[in-house]
Amino acid sequence: MTIWEMLAVFAAGIGAGTINTIVGSGTLITFPVLLATGLPPVTATVSNALGLIPGSISGAIGYRAELAGQRRRILRLGIAAAIGGLCGAVLLLLLPSTAFETIVPVLVALALVLVILQPRISRAVQRRRERENTETSPTGGPLLFVALLLASVYGGYFTAAQGILYLSLMGMLLNDTLQRLNAVKNVLAAIVNSIAALFFLFVAHFDWTAVVLIAVGSTIGGQIGAKAGRRLPPTALRIVILVVGTLAIVQLLLR
Repeated sequence: MTIWEMLAVFAAGIGAGTINTIVGSGTLITFPVLLATGLPPVTATVSNALGLIPGSISGAIGYRAELAGQRRRILRLGIAAAIGGLCGAVLLLLLPSTAFETIVPVLVALALVLVILQPRISRAVQRRRERENTETSPTGGPLLFVALLLASVYGGYFTAAQGILYLSLMGMLLNDTLQRLNAVKNVLAAIVNSIAALFFLFVAHFDWTAVVLIAVGSTIGGQIGAKAGRRLPPTALRIVILVVGTLAIVQLLLR
């Protein structure tokens, strides 16, 4: 890489770490930049996954206050994230590059619809539980476990917009604030990236310059995103999710 390409990758890492912590889709910043430096798509994908791990951890640390009291939830959903992330990493090496990317815009669009409808759906689910005199599961039950497992398969494969998928699914099936769910989302993203990257270490080729630049940049961005994201009220955070998700769909369709 030239010095200008290195600066571009570093700046993309900061941007990705920031937006990943607030909502997700940071890969849509780093991935095109890595391709522009001449890296092959698979090398760019695996280098990006490894580089974003420190950013996810940094964001989770920034949201540590919102993580209080969620240990049981994180342990259960973390298992789904780990299994899904490993399966997605395996699929990245087995399937043609166009296999999943053709449905990515559809998945992101569906997630955005769920984010928009989430308050109404949550109220409807809560009213039904009150009528049936049943309590909300603090972990979301089997349905959320399976849904997050499938979302993590996609996350292990490409990572872009996985945070939006997580937030939409948890928002529907968990009775909690969006900020606390966002904190869980950062932990799950860190698990998926870590599991996928560990697998790639043994079977794929990394560009270590890109990894280090993204790692440092995303760590800085994670702290920026946590400070900004934690101050956003639920409505504003939902608007940010919709804007970022819409831009993600446009970018994916134009690729």
